Amino acid sequence: MCTYQTTNVPISGSGKGAAGWFPLNGATVYLDHPVDAPATHTLNIDFRNSKRGAERVAVELDPAAARELAGAILAMLDSAPPGLLDEPT
Repeated sequence: MCTYQTTNVPISGSGKGAAGWFPLNGATVYLDHPVDAPATHTLNIDFRNSKRGAERVAVELDPAAARELAGAILAMLDSAPPGLLDEPT
């Protein structure tokens, strides 16, 4: 069963696709059947640039891996020295 729940998040960063690096301006996050990952359902993230058509970086994570990744991301951000993340972009 699929939920069809999708979240679109504006982001700023870079992704590497088939043609090299490109700027990212959004991510789509959803639970669905994977295209390639060996699982019944995965957390899927499409990192994209809406101004560049279909160019994207896609990942399919099993639920345990998605939770581990989310925890690792938060831990890294929370452990950054004071002021480090306040740098202008």
